[in-house]
Amino acid sequence: MTEAALAEPAPTPPPARRRNPWLFWIFVAVMLALTALFLGLAKWQLDRLHWKEGLIAEAAANMKLPPTPFPGPAQWPGIDLDAFSYRPVTVTGHYLPEQTIRVFVGLGDDAKGEFSGPGYWIMTPFALDGGGTVFVDRGFVPQAAADAYADDKTLPTGTVTIAGATVPTEEAGPFTPPADTSKRIDWFRNIERMKAMLPASLMPVAPVYIDLPAGPRGALPQGGETDIDFPNNHLGYVYTWLGFALTTVIMLAEWVRRQFAAKTDGADAPAD
Repeated sequence: MTEAALAEPAPTPPPARRRNPWLFWIFVAVMLALTALFLGLAKWQLDRLHWKEGLIAEAAANMKLPPTPFPGPAQWPGIDLDAFSYRPVTVTGHYLPEQTIRVFVGLGDDAKGEFSGPGYWIMTPFALDGGGTVFVDRGFVPQAAADAYADDKTLPTGTVTIAGATVPTEEAGPFTPPADTSKRIDWFRNIERMKAMLPASLMPVAPVYIDLPAGPRGALPQGGETDIDFPNNHLGYVYTWLGFALTTVIMLAEWVRRQFAAKTDGADAPAD
């Protein structure tokens, strides 16, 4: 090693930056706020779980009630849809087969009848003797047989009394395609969308539709497909949000531990 190299002074280390105590407390506050948010979301999903379980229990109880006459149009604006869903009812009037709407569906293997797969719900308007119209879901037909039910001439003519269960309207999503009005085909059993295809003379339309019970085995349309086993994933969401809350607590505890360990070691570096 040369004398010049020996005489060269050692490089001076850069001055340590002072830790900003506000950054420490801001980070702690943010993590605690996130923990509180995740716990609040877990509580909200727990409340939704109890609500969904109560809804399923109420629907199952309603389905066991004896049939009662369906209320007339004068009572529809103030009807309690939660209490009046999945209630056995009777209606008197006549079918309007020429106004039938087919609603596309992929019926799964859990179908109650022998037919499943792609097909349609056959939604036929039923004009009530006391005025107004209610959609009647006559049941499922496979796609290959659906054309025969677009204007089913085999329906009884004249005044009849039928019995079924009231079902609330299905909600269409923001990306749901519009109905094919020329073929009278829709994608959801949504009453607002379906009634837009009816003439004004059939108004008003009931805020629920009626599911018909199952007929003989193998008969079409395949009724009796009323489903009260609603999707209920709220418990999984509860665990998800609790997991996020636990993660933020663990991350915060480890971060605080590292800050105090660095301080104990004499480090004066800024917080990570």
